Amino acid sequence: MSDESNSRAAGPAGPWLRLRKSAGRLQDWFAIQSAPVKFLVVAIALLIPLTGIYSLMLAQKRAVLAEEVKAMAVARGAGVWAFDESVPVVLGSGSVLGFLDTNPVERVTVIYEPLMWNLSERIILVQSQGQQHAYYPSDLETKIFADKAVSAPWSARLAFVPRAELGENALKVFERLDQRFANGRPRSADDGWRSAVSGVLSTALMLGLLAFLFMQLRGQFKALKFIEPGHIRGSIDELVGMDDIKAEVAQIKDQYERRALYAEYGIRKPFNVMFSGPAGTGKTKLASYLAKELNLPILFHSAANLETGYVAGGANTLNRIVSMAKRRKRCIVFLDEAQDLFMKRGGRRKFDDDTANTLLAVLDGVRSKDEAEIIWIVASNFNSQTMQMDEAMLRRFQMKVDFRLPNREERLAIILHYLAQRADKVLPGLDLSHLVGVTEGRSPADLETIVNQAGITAVQAGEMIGADTLMQAAERVLVGNVNSSTTDERERDRRIIAVHEWGHFLVDLQRERELTHDDWDRILADMKTIKISLKAIPRSNALGFVFHKQGTNLLKTKGDIEHDVRVLLGGMANEELFFGEDGTTNGAHNDITRVTQLLHHAVGEMGMYRKTRLNFGALANDGQGPSRALDEETRAIMEAQSERLYGETKAVLAELKPLTEHLAGKLMEAGEMGLEDALAEIRRFEAENLASDRSVGWSALKAAG
Repeated sequence: MSDESNSRAAGPAGPWLRLRKSAGRLQDWFAIQSAPVKFLVVAIALLIPLTGIYSLMLAQKRAVLAEEVKAMAVARGAGVWAFDESVPVVLGSGSVLGFLDTNPVERVTVIYEPLMWNLSERIILVQSQGQQHAYYPSDLETKIFADKAVSAPWSARLAFVPRAELGENALKVFERLDQRFANGRPRSADDGWRSAVSGVLSTALMLGLLAFLFMQLRGQFKALKFIEPGHIRGSIDELVGMDDIKAEVAQIKDQYERRALYAEYGIRKPFNVMFSGPAGTGKTKLASYLAKELNLPILFHSAANLETGYVAGGANTLNRIVSMAKRRKRCIVFLDEAQDLFMKRGGRRKFDDDTANTLLAVLDGVRSKDEAEIIWIVASNFNSQTMQMDEAMLRRFQMKVDFRLPNREERLAIILHYLAQRADKVLPGLDLSHLVGVTEGRSPADLETIVNQAGITAVQAGEMIGADTLMQAAERVLVGNVNSSTTDERERDRRIIAVHEWGHFLVDLQRERELTHDDWDRILADMKTIKISLKAIPRSNALGFVFHKQGTNLLKTKGDIEHDVRVLLGGMANEELFFGEDGTTNGAHNDITRVTQLLHHAVGEMGMYRKTRLNFGALANDGQGPSRALDEETRAIMEAQSERLYGETKAVLAELKPLTEHLAGKLMEAGEMGLEDALAEIRRFEAENLASDRSVGWSALKAAG
């Protein structure tokens, strides 16, 4: 019963709500138009009812006249509707009414011709003394004539003849009468044409205005649209983690709600808020939830779409947004992807900075009263620490919220939050440690995508979401689609890739065995590598890949950097061991690039391997002069350290060549191997081949370390 009553109550509100939304959109559109457009729209809107009313008045006037003419038609027996061609026709003198009053009347014939649906043209023929005197009465004469026709002595001799029924000879006579009376047409005929034109004009204006508004509002609906707080789904509580960021937003909310109290303490600055941080960290969601918390409408617009391709296009769009916001007075304007607006101004062309200059004026500290309650939130993917920003623009924001990527605990909480939304489709007791590790440096949006992809995979497979499903989803999202057909028929390439990838893995494993003293459980938990695969990645054109966790150490020692270099060099070193120096491939290109960057960071920026601690890399980016090339000393040290580390890596892998051969064969058979399978295979190999010395080859590794 209650459900039915609720549905009945909601019924009228639906059309009313749509009407209010349409009226609000129309007001928004009108607010952003220029003065000439506003004047034109108002003028057309006024012309529509005026022309319609005028057309109706004329139509009513014609209808009354038609009734009066119709009243003249009184049946007088047979032959009354015929025109007597035997009596000559002459032009009457004076007025028809005067002639009727002063002359004997034998017959009065009204020849009429319909002009429009309720309008006719009349010629009155008064037969007197053997002649028919022709008259073309005016509207007033017609009215008086109609009134007298009821009681006048000649009313019994009145006849109406349609012009269409005239004979050929009679038509020739009336054609000459038409020429004679051409300048004396009654006003009613003119009224008919004016009425018709007025009606057509009114309809055309109305349809044209409706079409124009429809096209304009449709474009505005796509580009500029305020979203009411009641239409925003979710709440700020759904943002798992980010407690420090939510505290900043809570401060904005408190300052807005109690702005009068803050004003007593001298805090009267406008509400300009800057959101900065990596993509996918929740800037847009947090802005929408803030709008819901404050019960304010919010407009979302991408700063990248401000520009229209025309000079001052971005500035004009901003001005339209300001006009819409002023009309609402209390609202939030959210500009996303605004990093270009924060860059230093000073383009070569005069209009290069129009958009940024307009935004500076909009965000100015001096605002009118109707702008004081507008919250401007400008979001970017960078901040002042990672790019050179315009100081004037930065000064406009007294509130800055820096978003960050979630840490390990927050990533776990975010994944559990999204899994809880589909709890009945998730296996209990999931071990998410690998998934949390592999998503290091990933945003909450990436984590949501991974869980959604796991759900898609589970539906297609007809199973519950488990740890394996989540890892498959993470691989697809983070690495991309993979296929084995690209490398299945390329045995040589598959062997090279297998040898290359095992080179990376074994060098990394060597250090883990040293640190854990061969604690295989700890190695399984701490190793970065999760999977080695010979499947190709179309996204990057790679013929194989290693799926691994990101490192968690923010501070790296000199030993950590050297280990990272050895691991990177392990792929090429293994290729050289198996295929000779001429057999190395360009598959190590990315590895060599990263080695160069690491060594330059260590030598050129941190001053390692030299007595001085100077950052020569800063000289190339200080902005004070031309970029300086790499100095010879830094280059020499980098080359020397690269040769040393490469030699150590190659020596380590030479000791492990039999193990690499065995593992490469297993990988080529399976196509891919997970960490647990790889460690089990290594332990099995050692047990079978060197039962007395479990560390075959590993002694050399330890010595090198």
